Amino acid sequence: MAQVDAVVVGSGPNGLAAAITMARAGCKTILYEARSTVGGGLRSAALTEPGFVHDVCSAIHPLTLVSPFFQTVPLTDYGVEWVYPLSEVAHPLDDGTAVMTERSVGATADNLGRDGATYRAVMGWMVEHADALYRELLGPLNVPPRELFAMMGFAPLALLPAMQMGKALFREDRARAQFAGMAAHSVLSLDRIGTAAFGLMLTIAAHSAGWAFPRGGAQKIADALAAYFVALGGEIVCDHDVTSLDALPPCKVKLLDITPRHFAAMTEGKLPGLYAYLLRRYRYGAGVFKIDYALSAPIPWKAPEVARAGTVHLGGTLDEIGESERTMGLGAHARHPYVLLAQHSLFDDTRAPSGKHTAWVYCHVPGGSTVDMTARIEAQIERFAPGFREVVIARHTRNAVELEAYNPNYVGGDINSGVQDVFQQFTRPVPRLNPYSTPLEGVYLCSSATPPGGGVHGMSGYHAAASALKKFFNH
Repeated sequence: MAQVDAVVVGSGPNGLAAAITMARAGCKTILYEARSTVGGGLRSAALTEPGFVHDVCSAIHPLTLVSPFFQTVPLTDYGVEWVYPLSEVAHPLDDGTAVMTERSVGATADNLGRDGATYRAVMGWMVEHADALYRELLGPLNVPPRELFAMMGFAPLALLPAMQMGKALFREDRARAQFAGMAAHSVLSLDRIGTAAFGLMLTIAAHSAGWAFPRGGAQKIADALAAYFVALGGEIVCDHDVTSLDALPPCKVKLLDITPRHFAAMTEGKLPGLYAYLLRRYRYGAGVFKIDYALSAPIPWKAPEVARAGTVHLGGTLDEIGESERTMGLGAHARHPYVLLAQHSLFDDTRAPSGKHTAWVYCHVPGGSTVDMTARIEAQIERFAPGFREVVIARHTRNAVELEAYNPNYVGGDINSGVQDVFQQFTRPVPRLNPYSTPLEGVYLCSSATPPGGGVHGMSGYHAAASALKKFFNH
């Protein structure tokens, strides 16, 4: 084997980002992937019937287009065609209407009644400072913040519990419900401090770049990243499960897109006692129960405007969504769960046979859950789309345990690879000045278990690789 400068283990978006960053710097880099295809959470498959394309994990990518890393990658040159729905997000309500998050702040505010002026002022300011905010938030903690002015405007609201911020800022159910749907992406009880940040970040992304997705499935992003890496001189080896660091070829840098649990197992007792102890105390979060649907027709929404959106948040009011996520946070299963739904085929005709459609759906459940949430999820969909079950041709389900079996980084079904609360967001996986480094020389973690956490942004991989380049290659 030719001399290798760096090895990357795992080909999720962060592993691919780390590999690309090393290869761009001129380092001979090889990437190992346990499965037969690259992608991690960026895979697509025919899970139901022939001709239906389903995204196995990630489906809508609000942080991809705002990611400083992805903004430097020529994805379109390698086959990615972005699809922009007519509206970013829909939040249907029981009165037969829906709150629509449009690309335009003003158009969204016009849909919010008495809260329109407040929404326009707050979100308008934040969208103006979106680039600075994402540079600051999609990375390790900087003290003081490098983008101090932007953070001074963001932090006072972001640090609040989403329940508190929603009720303090808005007076009517429409704006409160819309914000709750955004904030619940945190997979945390909305009573927790800092959960407002998730709602704000995702809303800013909707207005500044859009919640787009790739034509043909999430796999297209992974394939483009892999092709770009190879074009830079990198090498990818699939069907190669790395279970020990000793199995890797000699090199200066090892970048691991894996969870703390698997890192501890891979090091075979080589970690110092305190670091190993802190790794064992790393907190994994709630899981998800996922359903992929093959449909004979579009979902029959009561509010026709919902068909304009690629993403739909189901759960009703702020209080109802708050109760759902509070129940999940207490280790129980919500009777009326908050549901995330994507309807790609309304805008991408490659996802299903002519005249047919797909739906990508999940709800939050306690970590390690094996409870079948199908009936509860479908009751929520029927609540806002009566007759939904009549258009179902086939469904494919995965509970939290099955999701971990599919992707070991989703411990207990946790798609964020660890709780993302204020106590672990920037100190993941353990408190260190450089959270990507480990006590082992040249070994770095680059998964979502490092800042900034979950999402298809590649920034964990980028920052880990940048740290390694600075130390070992003076780059």
